[in-house]
Amino acid sequence: MTLHARHPGEFSVLVAGEATADQDANTIAEGDLKHGETVGIVFALVVLILVLGTLVAAVVPLVLGIASIVIALGLVSLLGLVFDFSFFVTNMLAMMGLAVGIDYSLFIVSRYREERARGYEKLDAIAAAGATANRAVFFSGMTVVLALVGMLLIPNLVFRSLAAGAISVVLVAVLASLTLLPALLSVMGDRVNALRVPFVRRGKQDVEHATGFWAGAAHRVMARPAISLVLGAGLLLAAAVPLLGIKTGFSGVSTYPNDVQSKQALTVLARDFSGGLTQPAQIVVDGPVRTRPVQQAIVGLQGTLATDRAFGPSTLQVNAAGNLALVSVPVSGDPNGEDAFAAIRQLRADTIPAAFAGVDAQVLVGGPTAGAVDFFDLTARYTPIVFAFVLGLSFLLLMMVFRSVVIPLLGVLLNLLSTGAAYGLLVLVFQHGVAAGIFGFQQVETIEAWLPLFLFSVLFGLSMDYQVFLLSRIRERYDHTGDNRGAVSFGLRTTGGIITGAALIMVAVFGGFASGRLVFLQEMGFGLGAAVLIDATIVRSVLVPSAMELLGKRNWYLPRWLEWLPRIRVEGPQQVAPCARWSARPPRCSFRELQPSLLDQARPPRALRAAAFGRRARPGRAAFEQPDTR
Repeated sequence: MTLHARHPGEFSVLVAGEATADQDANTIAEGDLKHGETVGIVFALVVLILVLGTLVAAVVPLVLGIASIVIALGLVSLLGLVFDFSFFVTNMLAMMGLAVGIDYSLFIVSRYREERARGYEKLDAIAAAGATANRAVFFSGMTVVLALVGMLLIPNLVFRSLAAGAISVVLVAVLASLTLLPALLSVMGDRVNALRVPFVRRGKQDVEHATGFWAGAAHRVMARPAISLVLGAGLLLAAAVPLLGIKTGFSGVSTYPNDVQSKQALTVLARDFSGGLTQPAQIVVDGPVRTRPVQQAIVGLQGTLATDRAFGPSTLQVNAAGNLALVSVPVSGDPNGEDAFAAIRQLRADTIPAAFAGVDAQVLVGGPTAGAVDFFDLTARYTPIVFAFVLGLSFLLLMMVFRSVVIPLLGVLLNLLSTGAAYGLLVLVFQHGVAAGIFGFQQVETIEAWLPLFLFSVLFGLSMDYQVFLLSRIRERYDHTGDNRGAVSFGLRTTGGIITGAALIMVAVFGGFASGRLVFLQEMGFGLGAAVLIDATIVRSVLVPSAMELLGKRNWYLPRWLEWLPRIRVEGPQQVAPCARWSARPPRCSFRELQPSLLDQARPPRALRAAAFGRRARPGRAAFEQPDTR
């Protein structure tokens, strides 16, 4: 508690301390959470309307996302009865729930509407979407989970809480997309296209013909693949350059809003006393404290601390048994500031070893500031382990799914490139202050120490998310035609709009949290949003198609000695669409009625042959030539 005199005869009472700062952080985080959810939901609805064109179709993914959050919150509450979680688990859960819950539902709803437009009956369209989009959702969700599991390897409450919240909501979102969503589509049927929004053109569902923006983009990129690859990769490498100067630490109370009492109290303490009075360094001496050598060492240590401007006045306590002594010394300034961390490191490395040289006693340094220093060291020690775990498992999963060693290697390299670019932008904006005022962000000396490892796990998972959706569509087409160039172009033009819409939803959700008042939420939201936007535009729209065009059929290379790997298909069996588009009135034929033997006939019906090879039937022909399925 601090008494602060504003004018003669007047004073104010300010409460400081670690508990007070934590309570203020909780209160601010709760407000930021509500604001972020509101902004994310509103913007997500707008994007969904623009992508899907109807109000009902736009609301369905939103409902699934909110339902995933509610269910995951209940699950985490149950787990909280057994395990301890940081209060930030709710922020993480809500943010990831809105992002992946809406995205997964968007992909499935879009594929269902596409199959209905191609002529499928309702149940057959649901089955066709289940054999393609549902599988992609399942495997992309597993890649996200595998990336997040890496954080569970770190023995720290913050990382494990963030990972537990994110993993819980991703699993719930996948489960809801594979079970609840097909049931909703079965009940709603074509009513999912109800309430068409005026002035919003619903995108054409004819995926067999190269028309529209994404078809043009695919053509331009693949016409000059080498130039596109060099320009795209060069842009991302340039964005990643500021990463070389990254400094990690904790933002601390000094970055709280000015109207927060814990910051006001810390300001008074740092100016008139010592900011570390509320969180002093605790120096524990374990040994025969009452012996002369130990007593002289303690006196010498206190004398050295008294002359060091990094510390305030120290106090000494000795237990009744005389085998433990506690020297409490406040750190000047913000206990979570860079100067405080440097003081603790010097205390451990130089001051204490010099004072206790040759003395039979063990000396340990604790306290909140020392705990932060230990956290930095722990993170540095586990970072290569987490990187190797996430990269290795992601490579193995993609290799089994796509039966290739080139595709997973390309995916890993491109995802590392996009993640590095996001890191660089994060450092550029927050550490160097470039455009920080435009975004309403606060410039700080350091990036949150837990953020790089957290961003890597989340971003790698989300990047693989889009990778699986795009490549599954490319592989589906390649297996059907054997044409690598056509398959890549087909995959880009059929998924480009949906992936971009899904990315914009994620950016909106993350941007809502970045608009909060806590610096760590600003950094987290901005880093995630920038990485997702880079990945869905430059990486998926430029680098992936250009690299796959240059590689050609080598994309699908798998050594013979790996043929034993289990065959896990994401794209499902290739199917030929009913020929509803050639008839003024679509026939009510089920795709199940088209027996595989028909495709083996020497001369299948003209319209069926045209559908199989992606060509339009000759104009002026009669309506669909119904095959004899007897």
